[in-house]
Amino acid sequence: MTLYSRSIDGILPIDKPYGITSMDVVRQIKKVSGQKKVGHAGTLDPIATGVIPICIGQATRLTEFLIDSTKEYRGVFELGVETDTYDSFGKTSAVKSTSGITNKSINNILVNFVGRVQQVPPIYSALKQKGRRLYELARMGEDVIVESRFVEVFDIVLESYNEPFITVFVKCGKGFYMRSLAHDIGQALGVGANMKDLRRLRTGPFLLKNCYSLDDATK
Repeated sequence: MTLYSRSIDGILPIDKPYGITSMDVVRQIKKVSGQKKVGHAGTLDPIATGVIPICIGQATRLTEFLIDSTKEYRGVFELGVETDTYDSFGKTSAVKSTSGITNKSINNILVNFVGRVQQVPPIYSALKQKGRRLYELARMGEDVIVESRFVEVFDIVLESYNEPFITVFVKCGKGFYMRSLAHDIGQALGVGANMKDLRRLRTGPFLLKNCYSLDDATK
């Protein structure tokens, strides 16, 4: 690996691999670049992969702009299984049959999630309450009440349904949680659901096809 002594300013779009945090990506880029100012523009859960712009040097001033930009996702949701974290990493809280679910019934409820809609973020998230991360409070056993907030959803498309898994494409604005969408779709269908897989396809002007793998970026 090569460490740079000169200042570097710019945005490096990374295809985040599965199983690590967004901050893990930042730490690796920071180490290999030798730069003090390195940040990411939009958290991805460990379960998620895909576009994460890494801002370096003066480009860290653009972080908030990119966080607020339009994003696109492809998510795989498992119907019939609810978890406390709304994804497959969590503890199963309910299991129901999905035998009555059809493509038509899914499409009928998806239209309710398009537009300016209210969404409740997951309890196990990095949002703060009482000066602590929500996931920290939840793990401490404290009662956590998360208020709903308005989010913007520009499009949702059902790409496939192979019982019990649905694959959806989502184009949305800032602050949107795909885990919450999985949970809410499950509730609307009456069977529960959790997020099995997530890939971010776009953040603002950065597309997945233009991203570097983390391995290539840290050589």
